[in-house]
Amino acid sequence: MEARTPVFEEIDPGGDCDCPGCVHWRRVLPHSTPGRHHAAHRALILAAAASTTLVVGHTAPALAAPHTLDRPAVPADDEPNTPQGGKAPLHGPGGKPAQPAGPVKTPPTTRAEIIKRAKKWVTAKVPYSMSKYWSDGYRQDCSGFVSMAWSLTGNEWTGSLGQYGVRISKEELQPGDILLFHNPADPQKGSHVVIFGGWTDYTHTNYLAYESAPPHARRQSTPYAYWNHSDRYVAYRYKGLTSGTSTGKKPVTEQQTGTKSETGTKSETGTKTEAGQQGVAEPDTAKPASRKSPAPYPGRAHFGPGANNKHVTRLGRLLVERGAGHHYTTGTGPRWSDADRRATQAFQLAQGWRGQDADGLPGPGTWKLLVTGKGKDIPAAATAAPPPEQPASHGVPGYPGRALFRPGADNQYVTQLGKQLVKKGFGKHYKTGPGPRWGQSDRRAVEAFQRTQGWRGGAADGYPGPETWRRLFA
Repeated sequence: MEARTPVFEEIDPGGDCDCPGCVHWRRVLPHSTPGRHHAAHRALILAAAASTTLVVGHTAPALAAPHTLDRPAVPADDEPNTPQGGKAPLHGPGGKPAQPAGPVKTPPTTRAEIIKRAKKWVTAKVPYSMSKYWSDGYRQDCSGFVSMAWSLTGNEWTGSLGQYGVRISKEELQPGDILLFHNPADPQKGSHVVIFGGWTDYTHTNYLAYESAPPHARRQSTPYAYWNHSDRYVAYRYKGLTSGTSTGKKPVTEQQTGTKSETGTKSETGTKTEAGQQGVAEPDTAKPASRKSPAPYPGRAHFGPGANNKHVTRLGRLLVERGAGHHYTTGTGPRWSDADRRATQAFQLAQGWRGQDADGLPGPGTWKLLVTGKGKDIPAAATAAPPPEQPASHGVPGYPGRALFRPGADNQYVTQLGKQLVKKGFGKHYKTGPGPRWGQSDRRAVEAFQRTQGWRGGAADGYPGPETWRRLFA
């Protein structure tokens, strides 16, 4: 019996058919000729003619293996790139919408409370999601994060957050304000919002940003205004912000905020202001204390010239969040510097303290206000204030004291001393030029200068006293 060979014919997809099969095959077969339907694609046409049996046996029909079409994946370009969800009410524990919030409301809050709420999500590392809601009812994306920190009555998005704030300039930015970029042409492409946490240096080129972004809520140093689309971000200040101004009563002093004063004596009063006490007011009582026990004061020995530890780093970060970022030229760090002293003093002065209570060294009272988020922030006007008056230790104008010139010291006066030594002809001891960190080059240069004055022994020890300073800068 003679068997004929089967004939296969390729059938192109129909050019005017919108079914998924034809759409797919028109995409992968660019030279297809329109006119025939995909249902016949790779159809088997078996042309069998009658024939004479040549060999006795079974007839073997020609079969084509079935051809299944996998559903093509949707191209990545067709997927929406949505960085945030839309406007929505708060959600309850079960993830279901709660009662709608109603008209636009701006609940009162303070800068410290805004940063405190933002820190709570950062500490918990709340996962980023455009569709999920955290236990407090806020959506876990950038705009939900700001809605939470501002304590809004619903979940806003970048297209609606602006109505809760007033536009401000870069120079007016303070912790708790936001930087918002909303792309009206295509809100799903690039729109984002972050919370401003304070400048990290005096050049105002970097700041601490609190934000919700993949993979979770975070806080990090960020270039102004953001990593991309920088020129399209707009600064806003929350309309419901309360300033926490003074009540007109006598401010709490450094000695009155802790169990011991800066000099080690017992405090005369506590921080409460109930009737019958001595008129001592606790600054900014609207700012609640942290639910967790605040970190205890590590002790005065951890701060000051020569100190190099984690507590100095934490102090600097806390001060930056309270508006002292302009004092730091290169950001905060573990080594104590004059920037830490100036920033601490600015915070102390903002509390209304004077004299030894505002000496630039953090005592237990200063530390308590910083770690609990209480007290007054450093006012914006302080960023434009002139530098503090020149010191005059031992009656010598400009001399800051021997404590600022010793191993581990890092401050502006070391640089000033080094430059003056070079100017006077004692620069051969410097290999890389004078700098803020005290080193052997400074000591040898000072010693050389002292010896030219005819001094010997302890009078030429390489450490500048008031007389060395007076003669050097005469």
